[in-house]
Amino acid sequence: MVLNELTEQIGDNDYYLCMNEECDITYYNTKFNVKFNKQQVKVPIWFKKDADPKYACYCSEVTEDQVIEAVVKHGAKTVKEVNAITGAMKNSNCKENNPLGVCCHKIIQEAIDKGLK
Repeated sequence: MVLNELTEQIGDNDYYLCMNEECDITYYNTKFNVKFNKQQVKVPIWFKKDADPKYACYCSEVTEDQVIEAVVKHGAKTVKEVNAITGAMKNSNCKENNPLGVCCHKIIQEAIDKGLK
């Protein structure tokens, strides 16, 4: 997820994702004191403050706003319905594309919940 020019700094070490939305740090390794900030990653981290765009599905580049629109304007209530409307989760390669390295189902569901409110 880090910019190509920074990949040599990564090595074979494990990194953690800072889950604090206010923090500028994205990935870090405390053992080797290595940190990468929001400007050093290829894509905005959806839960970080000022993320733009705020992706709900990184593989298909579907934003949180598109998911909310599918709920509000098209009546979608489930992840399956949102996926049919937006094209989310069609190009699945989450381990490589999602900053957490997991499926975006949970992020999409959180956006659906926002739209239902």
